[in-house]
Amino acid sequence: MQELTLYSTWGCHLCEQAEALLADAGMAFAVVDIIDDEQLMQRFRVHIPVLAAGDALLYWPFDAVSVAGFLQNAQVLQNTQGDNTQGLKDTK
Repeated sequence: MQELTLYSTWGCHLCEQAEALLADAGMAFAVVDIIDDEQLMQRFRVHIPVLAAGDALLYWPFDAVSVAGFLQNAQVLQNTQGDNTQGLKDTK
């Protein structure tokens, strides 16, 4: 399974909901606070929370069903493109 990253920031109630959803589903994920990185801040500040699996992104709102579909699609992308992907694939 691909490593999951949740882009978030402190005090974001939607981010807290996303984190609880992933934790309740028993998913292992890393939380990255976008406030610590100017590029991430510019990219995601109005979009957080954002879930990343490899190069694929899933923007809020999402639920357990959409996360499962996203992870399936991300796995398919990884299998067809390998590790040589360029850029990030956005899923909105």
